[in-house]
Amino acid sequence: MSQANVLRQKYQKLLDDVVPFLVPRWLFVLGIIGYFAFRIYTLQGWYISCYALAIFHLNLFIAFLSPKIDPSFELAESLDDDGDGPSLPTSNDEEFRPFIRRLPEFKFWEQTVYSTLIAIFTTFFEFFNIPVFWPILVMYFFILFFLTMKRQIKHMIKYRYLPFTHGKTKYKDSQKSSVVVQEPIKEAPLSPETLIPM
Repeated sequence: MSQANVLRQKYQKLLDDVVPFLVPRWLFVLGIIGYFAFRIYTLQGWYISCYALAIFHLNLFIAFLSPKIDPSFELAESLDDDGDGPSLPTSNDEEFRPFIRRLPEFKFWEQTVYSTLIAIFTTFFEFFNIPVFWPILVMYFFILFFLTMKRQIKHMIKYRYLPFTHGKTKYKDSQKSSVVVQEPIKEAPLSPETLIPM
């Protein structure tokens, strides 16, 4: 086995080991983003790197919120097939489809870490410090953010999906009365005497 394969396996093992630690992983991301912001603030430069990182994180977030299979595409496809629009499920395979993200949470985290580390790396080179008027970039980012999120929320409302769930839905009894469960009627076992002769 080559040295590259061994390193790749060790790296994959490290990634597999950190998967269950959701909160510490995202705290780590906040920490490195905070370090990057502190570095940008103290250096008073590298605004293009900061803007590129913010746009990339916005794209990752939109992919995280989006379903893997776009319902608008399915609607257009079902209209092309029979002209009636979407129909009720006809087999057990179609009955229930949970929300599947276009970008899973772990990949979202992983790409966020990589991109932030690359952005931090660029701040060590003067070549990436392109002089720009940073308030324009901030204003443009917020306009882009609000327009993109507005479009995404409209899409979520139109196709009735919610990218966040909190476990299994629990329903309350609307009448707030106890539910009475009736015991099944016990029948006597069949015996030769109870059978009707032919």
